[in-house]
Amino acid sequence: MAKEPIFVTQPLLPPLEEFIPYLQSIWDNKILTNNGPFHNQLEQALCDYLGVEHLALFANGTLALLTALQTLRIRDEVITTPYSFVATAHTLLWNNIKPVFVDIDPKTCNLDPAKIEDAITPKTTAILAVHCYGVPCAIEKIQQIADIYGLKVIFDAAHAFGVRDSGGSILRHGDLSVLSFHATKVFNTFEGGAIICPDAKTKERINFLKNFGFANEVTVMAPGINGKMNEVSAAFGLLQLKYIDSALQRRKEIEILYRQALSAVPGISLLPPAEQTSANSAYMPILINKDAEKTRDAVYYAMKKAGIHGRRYFHPLISDMPMYRRLASAKQENLSVALDISRRVICLPIYPTLSHAEVLRIVETLATALKKQVAG
Repeated sequence: MAKEPIFVTQPLLPPLEEFIPYLQSIWDNKILTNNGPFHNQLEQALCDYLGVEHLALFANGTLALLTALQTLRIRDEVITTPYSFVATAHTLLWNNIKPVFVDIDPKTCNLDPAKIEDAITPKTTAILAVHCYGVPCAIEKIQQIADIYGLKVIFDAAHAFGVRDSGGSILRHGDLSVLSFHATKVFNTFEGGAIICPDAKTKERINFLKNFGFANEVTVMAPGINGKMNEVSAAFGLLQLKYIDSALQRRKEIEILYRQALSAVPGISLLPPAEQTSANSAYMPILINKDAEKTRDAVYYAMKKAGIHGRRYFHPLISDMPMYRRLASAKQENLSVALDISRRVICLPIYPTLSHAEVLRIVETLATALKKQVAG
C-alpha cells in the first residue's frame, strides 16, 4: 500500500460529529453571515484566548490586511519585507501604495531594523513588518524608528497565532496586527482572518470598512469592502479553538524531534529557536548549505517524489516578481540576505497529526537526497 503524502501544513480536524450541532444551529436560526451569533462568539473567544481587547473577524487575512491599511489611512510609501507571502505586498498595491523593500535579518528572516532608516523618505508613511514563521520581529526597535519619524506600524502576524513575549500577546504591538486563519495556519476557520486593534473607536471604523461602509441601514460612512466572515467559518473556528492548546503542544514536540534528528544531517542549517517567546512552531524551515538553489531544488523534488510535500517558502522573493522587480528597492544587491535564504530554504511538513515515525522518514529521505547531491 502506498504511503499517504506528507504535506507541509495540514490542520488538525476535530471529529465531524462535533461540528454537526453547529451546522444545525446555523440552519435553525437562518443567520448565515452579517455578524451572526457564532461570529460574535468567536470574536470574544479569540479576544479571551489571545489576551487582547478588540478583534475584528474577516473572511480572509488578505482582506484584513487591505482594510488595516485603509483604517490607518496609509498612503504613498510603506517599508516592508521582500521575504513573505505575496499578499503582504499585494495589499499595498491594491491601496495604491508603493512598497519599499528592505533586507532581512539572517537569524529571524524578519525585517532587519538596521536597514530601515536608510529606506525612509519624505513619502514614507508606515512600516509593514511580518512575524515570519511565527518568530517575532524586532518589535521594540521597529517601534522606536517609527516614533522618531512619525510612522504607523502594522504587523502582518499571519504566522503568529498564539505567540507571546514576556509582556503577553505580541499582537498588542504596533498600531494594528493582522492574523490569517487560512486552512494551512496553526489556527484556522477554513478561510478567515482578523485585525487586532487598540481601542473601540478603531474597531468601529474597521467594522464600517469591512461591511461596505454601512453605519446603519441607510448611512454609508466610508468606501468599504465586503470582508465579513460567515457563520460556518466562525462556527468551525469556535470548534478549532477547543483543540488549539493540544495542537500547539504537539507542534512543539514535533519541532523538538525534528531539531534532534536534523542535527545529525550534514549540509543543512536551522534557524535558531525564537528567544524569549512562546513560539507556535508554525513552520519547520531548513537551509541547504551547498550550491544553494541547485541543490535545494534537487532535494525538494526528490522529497516530493517520495510523497513528502514541503515548500520553498519563500521563493521567489516578492521583489523578484514582475510587478515589483522594477522598483529601485527591489534590486537584488540590496536584498542579499533575503535572496540567499530564498535560494536555500525548504519548509518541512509540520502538523499535529504528524507521527514520530513520519518525522524520521522525512529526515531520512532528506538526508539521502542531500547525500546524493553532494556525492554527484
